[in-house]
Amino acid sequence: MSNAGGLGTLGLVGLPASLIREQIRRTRALTSKPFLANLIIAVLQGDELAACFDAGLSILGFFGGDLRPFVEDAHRRGIKVIPQVASVTEAVAAAEGGADAIIAQGVEAGGHVLGTTSLSVLLPAIVDAVRPVPVIAAGGLLAALAFGAQAVSMGTRFLASDEGLPPACCARN
Repeated sequence: MSNAGGLGTLGLVGLPASLIREQIRRTRALTSKPFLANLIIAVLQGDELAACFDAGLSILGFFGGDLRPFVEDAHRRGIKVIPQVASVTEAVAAAEGGADAIIAQGVEAGGHVLGTTSLSVLLPAIVDAVRPVPVIAAGGLLAALAFGAQAVSMGTRFLASDEGLPPACCARN
């Protein structure tokens, strides 16, 4: 995705620090372009975040929790922080907490879903609430852009592609 001009996302949820370092190294071998490494705050157990910081990432994504404890350290290292949120309240807290952009996720998104509101209702409300922070919509490309999103985040949709197969460390035999 990054090589094609988008922002690729590396899902690191549930991986120990050693595998996080390995996945970042493997991804860097495939692209010189920026990519986002994604963590779910509620399941952080140890040094996963330190592994991301030490790897010199340029963009870190968070989901499902308060990102404020991590923003200052990320920004000090030159890392942009882009959380995924499911409500206007979460979006405002993220913007006030220093998020560089926000991914708005409607109830119809794939993968991990926390929200209960349709993207078509949620997105314009978040765009208005956090302006001038850029808002990225999770899914729904044309509708999302019409509702004011600056970009669209798509992940689960790519599971159906050959290129979207899981890395060897996660594949089942």
